[in-house]
Formats: sequence, C-alpha cells, structure tokens
Amino acid sequence: MREMRGSPCLSGLIAKLLLQLFPSKCPSCGSSSDSVSHAPFCKSCWSGVRKYTGPSCAVCATPFSSEDAVICAGCMKKRPLFSMAMSFGIYEGILAEAINLYKFHGIKRLAGPLAEFLTDFASAGIDAVVPVPLSITGLRNRGFNQSLLLAKTFSGKKDIPLVMNGLMKCRETGAQIGLSAKERAKNLKDAFSASRRFDGMRVLLVDDVMTTGSTANECAKQLLKAGAGDVSVLTLARASAL
Repeated sequence: MREMRGSPCLSGLIAKLLLQLFPSKCPSCGSSSDSVSHAPFCKSCWSGVRKYTGPSCAVCATPFSSEDAVICAGCMKKRPLFSMAMSFGIYEGILAEAINLYKFHGIKRLAGPLAEFLTDFASAGIDAVVPVPLSITGLRNRGFNQSLLLAKTFSGKKDIPLVMNGLMKCRETGAQIGLSAKERAKNLKDAFSASRRFDGMRVLLVDDVMTTGSTANECAKQLLKAGAGDVSVLTLARASAL
C-alpha cells in the first residue's frame, strides 16, 4: 500500500475523482476544468500563460518597446532603493485573471501554481525571503496574505529561509488603485516597519504585482534601515501605472 500511495497512477485517479466530485468551469474559456493542479483554469488556458522575455528596465523591470534601452527614465531620474526588480509576466490576460481570483476571491489553491512561475528566477546569494505584509485590517478582510503564500512556496523550493514577519504594515493606507505614482508614494510613506535586524543580508522581497514600485520602495527602505546589505524584488506580474 505504501508504494501505491505515491504512485503516479493513484495520484491521477484521485485528481480525476476530485474533478468529478467538485466540477468547475474555467473562468477564461468556460470549458470544464481538467486539472486539479491549477483549477479552476483548464490545461489549455493555463498553458497560455507566458513569461515576459522582451526588453525591460534593468532596475524596475518596466517593459520597453525598444531593445536599445537599458534603464527607464524614472529610474534614471530617481533610483529606487531596491537594487533590481524581476517580474514573471505582464499583468494582463489569464495571468491577471488568475491573480485576481487568487487575491480578491480567496482561491488560495492558486498560490502553488502561481508561485511555480517564480521558481525559474535565480536566487543565488539570497539570504532571506520576505513577503510584503498586509495591515491587520487588510489581513482580517482578506483572510490571508497572498504575498506570504507565494514567498513560502518560493523559499521552500529554493531552500532559502523565509522571514514571515520581517516586515509589518504599521498603519492603514487608502487604496492605491487610481492614484498616480507620486500619490502612491505619499500614500505609503512610513506605512511599513522592520520587526528585526537584517544586518548585511541580501533580502528578496516577494509580492504579487508591481505597478509603480512605491510599495517595494517603501519596504526596501525599512529593510535597509534594519541593516540589509541589498534588497531585490520578485513579483508575478508588472502592471502599467495609469
């Protein structure tokens, strides 16, 4: 029985049984879900999620239309406090839909397959993985920290220590949606604090989406104040600032 439990055949049968017992429709194409691993999305739609491989800013990962550009105008004007940002894809299509279902509709089972997209990124030299925190009210309303679940899977796959409460959101902030980059930065000013020292450590900050980089910058500021030697950022998607 021990061998049978771990067999691919048995796992496949269980997966098929679960899909029969709890059928669901793919939110993208409307067909029946045919895979437990990334339900409710079907295999065809999920396979359409692609990593962005086009040109982007070497610092903040803003996509470029030109292959010749290296650093965006914003980073040239005012360099962010994090050393570099990396994003798996662009915040659009099925990737955006999956993030929204995960983040705003409580489909926590998508944390694993979404975090898998992050494991392709190099992590050599990273001493700690830190998730972007939610405020107490935000955590109570959502029921979970989406960035923490992503960071937990990533740290486990990469065998890098996860510092769950390395950062705290110490005050409530208004919604970021619809705000300009300047307004976002002002809204988040001094909203975070480090709960421990990170002396000389190279820290990887994990979040779901980066828009203007204001959240990442404020978090990086507190990590550097707590002694971190370097802060880099990893997100699932890069969104365009409106």
